[in-house]
Amino acid sequence: MTFRSAIPRAARSPLSQRAAALLLPALLLLGGCAQAPVRTDAAAPASAIVSRHTQTLPAAQVDAMLHPEGITYRLGPGDVIAIGVYLHPDLSIPPPGISSTQGPPGAVVSNDGNLQLPLLGEVHVAGLTVGQLRSTLTTAYAHYIVNPSISIQVQQPRSIRYYLLGQFADPGLKYSDRPLHLLDALALGGSVNFTNADLHGAYVIQDGHKLPLDIGSLLLKGDLSQNVRLRSGDTVVVPAASTMVAYVFGAVGKPGPVPFVNGRLGLLQALSSAGMDLSNLSSAELDDIRVIRSSGASGTFYVVDAARILRGRAAPFQLESGDIVYVPATAIGSWNAVIQLLLPSLQLVGATLNPFVQILYLKNN
Repeated sequence: MTFRSAIPRAARSPLSQRAAALLLPALLLLGGCAQAPVRTDAAAPASAIVSRHTQTLPAAQVDAMLHPEGITYRLGPGDVIAIGVYLHPDLSIPPPGISSTQGPPGAVVSNDGNLQLPLLGEVHVAGLTVGQLRSTLTTAYAHYIVNPSISIQVQQPRSIRYYLLGQFADPGLKYSDRPLHLLDALALGGSVNFTNADLHGAYVIQDGHKLPLDIGSLLLKGDLSQNVRLRSGDTVVVPAASTMVAYVFGAVGKPGPVPFVNGRLGLLQALSSAGMDLSNLSSAELDDIRVIRSSGASGTFYVVDAARILRGRAAPFQLESGDIVYVPATAIGSWNAVIQLLLPSLQLVGATLNPFVQILYLKNN
């Protein structure tokens, strides 16, 4: 049956014929849609990622760094300490019966970390726990009295301090009357400037090294496993987004850090900025680019075919702050071989790398 025979002859006037002529293409289109599935030519672009795998630092090692045993308060400059010597009120500080309104509530640790005590003179106490100080004084007073019984109480813990640097409303040196967890310490700096902050690159320095923490996950995702207890003297750094960089090494003209532009950096853009001539790729294995991306205690290792991106056969690969890119000059095998080639370069910029890379590759080298 044709579409023409479906129209009665009596209704086949010039107007009806024109209407039929207008309807015919639409009916044919509908008929075609009913007989065949809808085609979509706007397929999602292919990925340039050839392979990836994730590695996490050993749980015991991370736990030892983030939750060390025996974290106790240690005395420091500014602390006010009450010391009682049983049956010897003349050696006690403050003397019995003296209220806080009549004098200091105890002995004050000097800037040098010392206390001035009766009979003993100057005693160095900075870095000691209360228990260690009690033992020290018991031994010292035993030269003057029989079986001394010493009690010690921290009246005012003024030595707890944290350093907040970077994108805080009120950065700087902050004091606390008690040890704090990370979230509490962050609050000492007021609000974090999320708009201009590089949360992926934020870190905590403790005892001269970066802790394997993901501050971005804590603040943006509420991951309370990252809310660890800090030590007095820890430094929390939230860098500005304008300082974001990736590191490009290997067969490039200018190896080293490459800055992000307005918070973005594509792989090809990074290679070009690092001095690679993308029009002459004979000196590099562009189909075997290696990328190390880390955050906190874990890292992801990518093999990326940048040649496919260059030919328009794959979507751009966007880098993240702190990514390490290695461009091999010749075919290369395992990741162990890549790391051995990368190690000298990583050592040059070690202090700026994410803690995962520092701990995994640089700590023992």
